[in-house]
Amino acid sequence: MFGFGTSQAKRRQGPRGKFDLPLLVALVGLACLGVVMVASSSIAVADSSHKGEFYFLKHHLMYLGLGVVAAGMAMRTELKEVEKHAFFLMLVAFIMLLAVFVPHFGMKLNGARRWINLLVTTFQPVEAVKLILVVYIASYLVRHRESIETRFLGLIKPIAVSGIIVLLLLAQPDFGSATLVIAVTIAMVWLGGARPIFLFLMGLPLMPLLAIAATSESYRMKRLTSFMDPWKDPFNDGFQLTQSLMAIGRGEWTGVGLGSSVLKLSYLPEAHTDFIFAVIGEELGLFGIVAVIGMFALAVWRGLHMGLKGVEVGQRFAGYIAFGISLMIGLQTMVSVGVNLGALPTKGLTLPLISYGGSSIVLTCAMAGVLLRATFEINRALDARHMATRLPATAVPDANAETTREREAVAA
Repeated sequence: MFGFGTSQAKRRQGPRGKFDLPLLVALVGLACLGVVMVASSSIAVADSSHKGEFYFLKHHLMYLGLGVVAAGMAMRTELKEVEKHAFFLMLVAFIMLLAVFVPHFGMKLNGARRWINLLVTTFQPVEAVKLILVVYIASYLVRHRESIETRFLGLIKPIAVSGIIVLLLLAQPDFGSATLVIAVTIAMVWLGGARPIFLFLMGLPLMPLLAIAATSESYRMKRLTSFMDPWKDPFNDGFQLTQSLMAIGRGEWTGVGLGSSVLKLSYLPEAHTDFIFAVIGEELGLFGIVAVIGMFALAVWRGLHMGLKGVEVGQRFAGYIAFGISLMIGLQTMVSVGVNLGALPTKGLTLPLISYGGSSIVLTCAMAGVLLRATFEINRALDARHMATRLPATAVPDANAETTREREAVAA
C-alpha cells in the first residue's frame, strides 16, 4: 500500500510513490486519541440530556468512518484531476456559503447561521470551504507563478476570493474561521513567492475590517476583554476560560486518570468539542498535552517538509497543497489550544481530528487524505529523480510516455 519493499525489476517499470509514513502515523494517532477522549468527555453531557451514555461516541465513530472513506477516496485520486476542477469547486464553495442564508434550508443555531439542513443531518459548509480554498490557491499559484512573484496586481485575485469568503463568514457570523482563512491565504501566497511588502499592502484594508467585525458585537468585545482577566468575572464572561484553566491545572504532570475528570461533569462547557483539550489536560496531565502537541507538530512538520520537496522537484501543485493543508491544520490547532490555555479569546474552533463534530471530522479526514496523496505524488517524483541519477538515460522511463502515446493515437 505504501510503496515499500519494491524489487529492482519493478523499479525499472517506472517511478513509484509512497505515502509519508510519519505523517500517516501522526494522523492516525490523533484520530484514535480523539475516539478515546470523545468517549470520556461526552458521557456526562449525553447522560444529562437523556440520549444514552455513548450517544456522542456512536455518532463520532460513524462520522469518523465516513471520514476514513473520504480520506481513502482522496488518497486514490490523482491531484491533476483535482487541479482541473479548482475553479468549479470554488463556485460550489460560494454557493454553499450563501445557502446558509436561504430560509428553511440554512439553519440558525445559537444566533449563528453556519449550517445547512440536509433533513437527516446538518452540514457546516465552512469545513469544506477550507479544503476548497487551499486547492484553489494552490492551482492559482501554479498557473500565475511569475505574476505572483513579480507583480503587486498578481495578488489581487487570490486575496479578493479570500476576502469574499471572509465577508460571508463574518455575516454568519464565524469570526474564528474568517481569521483562519485570512492567515492561510497570506501564508500560502507568501510561500508561493510573493514579496512581503506586497502582502503587507494588500492586507492593510483587511485590518480595519477585522477590527470592526471584532468590536461590532457586544459578545465579541466580552470575549476580547474577558480572556485577559477571566477571574474578574469567573461566573459569567470568564466562566468558560476559568473552568478550562482549572481542568488543566488539576491534571498536573500525569493527570487524574482517564475518565476521572471532574470539570467535564456539567462544569466545563462544550467539553467534547471546543474544550476537549482541557479534558485531555485534566485526565492525562502534562504528559498527555505534550503527546498531543507532539503529534500535531509531527504532522505539520512532515506536511511542510514534503511541500518543500514537492516544489523542489517540480510538483508545485502537490507542494502547495501540502503547504496549505499543513498550515490549515496547524493554525487551527494553535487557535484551539490557545483558547483552552487562555492565550487567545474564545473562537469556537474545534481541535482537528480529536474534537467531536460531524462536518469537522469528515472534512478533516478528507483534508488529511488529500495531504497524504500529495506526499505520494511528491515521493513518486523524488523516486523518478533518483532513478534518473542511477540508470543510463536510455533506461530511464519517460514519465510522460503514456500521455505522448495517447496524443499520437488521437492525431492518427
